[in-house]
Amino acid sequence: MPTLDFKGKQFVWSHHLSVPFRELKVEAGLSLPEAGKTASLDDNLIIHGDNLEALKALLPTHAGKVDCIFIDPPYNTGNEGWCYNDNVRSPLMKEWLKKSGNPVDKEDLERHDKWLCMMWPRLCLLHELLADDGVMFITLDDNEQHRARVVLDEIFQNEDAFYGQIAWQKKYATSNDATGLSTMFDHVLIYRKSKDFERGLVERDISEDQNYKYEDDGGVFRIDNYTCNKTADERPNLYYSVVNPNTGEEIWPKKNRVWAYSKETHQKNVDNNMIWWGVDGKSSVPAYKRYLNKLRGGGGTVPSTWWPHDFAGHTDESKKELRQILGESSSEFFTPKPVRLLSRILEIATNENSIILDSFAGSGTTGHAVLEANRKGGNRKFILVECEEYADTLTAERVRRVIQGYSFKGSQREELLNEKITWSVFEKKHRQLLEKIDGIEALYGHEYDKIKKEIKDGVLTVTGERKIKEKVPGIGGSFTFCRLGEPMDIEHLLSGKSLPAYEALARYVFYTATGRSLDKLPPPSADGFIGETDLYRVHLFYQPDLEWLRSNESALNAQKAEAVAKGNKGGKRAVVFATCKFMSQKDLTPKRIEFCQLPYAIHKILGSE
Repeated sequence: MPTLDFKGKQFVWSHHLSVPFRELKVEAGLSLPEAGKTASLDDNLIIHGDNLEALKALLPTHAGKVDCIFIDPPYNTGNEGWCYNDNVRSPLMKEWLKKSGNPVDKEDLERHDKWLCMMWPRLCLLHELLADDGVMFITLDDNEQHRARVVLDEIFQNEDAFYGQIAWQKKYATSNDATGLSTMFDHVLIYRKSKDFERGLVERDISEDQNYKYEDDGGVFRIDNYTCNKTADERPNLYYSVVNPNTGEEIWPKKNRVWAYSKETHQKNVDNNMIWWGVDGKSSVPAYKRYLNKLRGGGGTVPSTWWPHDFAGHTDESKKELRQILGESSSEFFTPKPVRLLSRILEIATNENSIILDSFAGSGTTGHAVLEANRKGGNRKFILVECEEYADTLTAERVRRVIQGYSFKGSQREELLNEKITWSVFEKKHRQLLEKIDGIEALYGHEYDKIKKEIKDGVLTVTGERKIKEKVPGIGGSFTFCRLGEPMDIEHLLSGKSLPAYEALARYVFYTATGRSLDKLPPPSADGFIGETDLYRVHLFYQPDLEWLRSNESALNAQKAEAVAKGNKGGKRAVVFATCKFMSQKDLTPKRIEFCQLPYAIHKILGSE
């Protein structure tokens, strides 16, 4: 498979492996837990910190568990003012970055190399966090999308990983001040971890149902061709006669276009009443019935690679959304994505219990879209990562206001349905269309003063309208706000000021030993058991207390070894983490115990500062 070479690649190739693990520290005062509950890492998460280090911190809990990743990284236009300052250890890299300077702008002739150096380790960690049946969406423009595809091909190491590339129409009108061509769309790259990913369907437009004009006891249906583009020589098994049961006529297909179904399948079609012989039943050519109520996904439609603005929103819409929630100045310094774009992604990429990760969270659109999706049904969870100082005042604040409601005075309109439709379609499908509108009114009517229906310029729009005197009602939900703790390494731990919590260290050592995240951590026990895989049982003897760590209690002794062996009913290998051991490996081997000294040498902490 072709690869892309760029300056610094040899130094960032494995940089994600050397990034230290950090503990996620809950900020209770900035969190918004459910009523009567305390902030927890089991909730939706908003993490303030460098997104590379935050992704590394998520590995012990979420490796291989994230169902959908959406990222909107810097487009590298030269006007964004982003900085590349990852702590890559290579002296050559440090010298390069020192000479070239920051932030990255159009005058920087190496800005594409820097962008690739920045993205590589982050994409490596995102790939590790993605579930085997998970999928990743990345929005970019023409500055980097072609390079990103080559890099993603290399990281995913699978020719089938590339799933598609969507053109999202971000503008509804051309820019008259454009010096060249007016850019109307952005790219949305889609990569899947494996073929296990199954995309969902998007909601159908009523206009797509205009061919479903027949009806019988099985429901409304359209007819489909009963032949295929193969010849009798190519498919002799598909060249046979069928009989019209109404006329008794024996019918053969053309030799250059045989039946689409084998004899066995044809008989099943006959038995299941799936063959159409015309309105009068006397047609000399059979057709296949395709029922609307049997469409996969409850009547949805297959998503395409063209997402117009009336389908997935546009940038003016996203700015208006943000200004309404947070005020006029909230969207001045960057371009947020519209909720409708993320909602479409969630439609095709998630189920009711999916975990969604956005490591370039910005204004928090992804969290907003997840909460909206849950309002319609489900318990999806989001993880948002933002490194800038506005992680609390913008990213989290938007989510707070969406959950709790926000101050607003004036008229508010929310588009509930937008479908292309013609009057001819309306005349034929008005009953189904009215039923659909009635369903929308029943679901959302109580939230608005008026539901307005309008057909204009071939588009049916259903809009909820309400006059807000003081506050827009919240849609519910919760989240935990986190910051990154000190690195869990010798340099920081020897000071004794940043001993990790028991749970954080347990999840870390389990991931270190097995390469998997820990689903559920049991309470501390006499044998120190924290979790197991098909091959290993993992144990940890640890307390975040200096005196205890310096004492003999922290060591693996005969009593602890016996407890470990007693609990190992299946005869698996037991991996035991402790500060030290008072037994030889010769004594431990018969018990199938492998000792691992805690990776920080924290038992050597001298204590007095």
